Amino acid sequence: MFRKKEKLVSDIVLEILRVQGLETPLLQRRLINSWEEVAGTLVTRYTGEKFIKNQTLMVKITNPAMRAELGMMRTQLKDRLNAQVGAQVIAEVRFF
Repeated sequence: MFRKKEKLVSDIVLEILRVQGLETPLLQRRLINSWEEVAGTLVTRYTGEKFIKNQTLMVKITNPAMRAELGMMRTQLKDRLNAQVGAQVIAEVRFF
């Protein structure tokens, strides 16, 4: 008798998502949803629309002073957002 290699359900789901081409959109949605947790509630108050285009997270910030402050923290925000998702989803963060 032989044994089949056992797989975790989470690994099977990830494999299906990858084959169907849904892994990247799912990771992008998770990253956008994690903005509030990573940036904080104060920043979230001044945050408008958020979207990802060409591996760049575009975030609308309504307060010019906050936009300038966050501009100096781009690399840290990018690293923390990618770490929150557990994958390299974005390469840059831009504010408008």
